[in-house]
Amino acid sequence: MNEILLTGGTGQVGTALQRLIWPNGVKLVAPAREELDLSKPATVAGYMQAHAFSLVINCAAFTAVDKCESDVLAAWTANALAPAALAHASAQAKIPMLHISTDYVFDGAKPSPYIETDAIAPISVYGASKAGGELAVRSANARHVILRTSWVVSATGNNFVKTMLRVGAERPLMRVVADQHGAPTSADDLAQAIATIARRLLSDADCPFGTYQFSNAGQTTWHGFASEIFAQSARRGGPNPQLEAISTAEYPLPARRPASSLLSTAKFTRDFGLVPRPWPEALSDIIAQLLPVKLLNGA
Repeated sequence: MNEILLTGGTGQVGTALQRLIWPNGVKLVAPAREELDLSKPATVAGYMQAHAFSLVINCAAFTAVDKCESDVLAAWTANALAPAALAHASAQAKIPMLHISTDYVFDGAKPSPYIETDAIAPISVYGASKAGGELAVRSANARHVILRTSWVVSATGNNFVKTMLRVGAERPLMRVVADQHGAPTSADDLAQAIATIARRLLSDADCPFGTYQFSNAGQTTWHGFASEIFAQSARRGGPNPQLEAISTAEYPLPARRPASSLLSTAKFTRDFGLVPRPWPEALSDIIAQLLPVKLLNGA
């Protein structure tokens, strides 16, 4: 039996991974915080030594970008020190590690999609702590895959799609930033990408290691994303408020955001054979879960 340690099992991506059908002989183990507390990285080694895992998938992170600015210690503990401990323990156990990272490791100044070898230059505490996590994983375990992603959304947890639908049902007019560019990513699609890598890591001695990137295909702004959310919502009888495009300067937040954080996924497709589908198509699956027709019809 190949047991995979999954951290962050209650998050969007961790939840999606646990919904997947895994091959016979593969089992995900997603410990509760009482069993494995990543806010105490020193306890990771003991937990790992008490189990015989074949792979670590680290989806755990402090992703509240603005809260990271005021709780720097918590951000760095979750996003850098915990991955460091997991990478060291997995290296000691002679098993690979798959670590999820973010587009926020870049400063957003590049107008074209970032490739894996572009220099990182985070502009927020969140981005810096995730960059620290990347460095720790690379340093501690040579048998690693780091998978960067962007704008993760799903029908579970807290995310942009659910916020838009909730607030859109309350307000006739919404102001949404239109000068930050990126690519939304379905947590379900990201989970499929992670599972594709995981299966290779478990079964193929020649599986490539290193840094990769995955997001759904296409690009948009937060305003464009919101427009598509409400267009799809309207077709299902859901909220459809008027939208006003605004600049980042008109909506100040504690943490700076990259102006453009598009990620090239060509390397991932080349090495793992999975082609990301367009983000509006992935969004439609999420909207269908959040606004089921049977409920809208009063059934």
